[in-house]
Amino acid sequence: MNKPKFNIGEPLEKVGSVLRQVRHYGFALFLLFVALIYGFVLLRINTLGNAQPSSDAVTSQVQAARIPHIDQPVVQQLQSLQDNSVSVKSLFNQARANPFQE
Repeated sequence: MNKPKFNIGEPLEKVGSVLRQVRHYGFALFLLFVALIYGFVLLRINTLGNAQPSSDAVTSQVQAARIPHIDQPVVQQLQSLQDNSVSVKSLFNQARANPFQE
């Protein structure tokens, strides 16, 4: 039995004829492709925008954002400094009057 010889021109001719037929619809296919890309992007944005974090992620962020603790001895030392010095007392009063002034 003889095997048919493979002719490289045959598939190229078929591809060429298909491309000639599709060329008429090229702009419409391009618009369809762009619309599909935009639709996919909008779908991903919507999906990622509505995603809820897991409870583990929430607890780890809550633990990371703990309120700083002020030591009681430091508070007592500041109060004693305020009571003992007139200039420090006036500095504290000035800071209370306008806390955003440096």
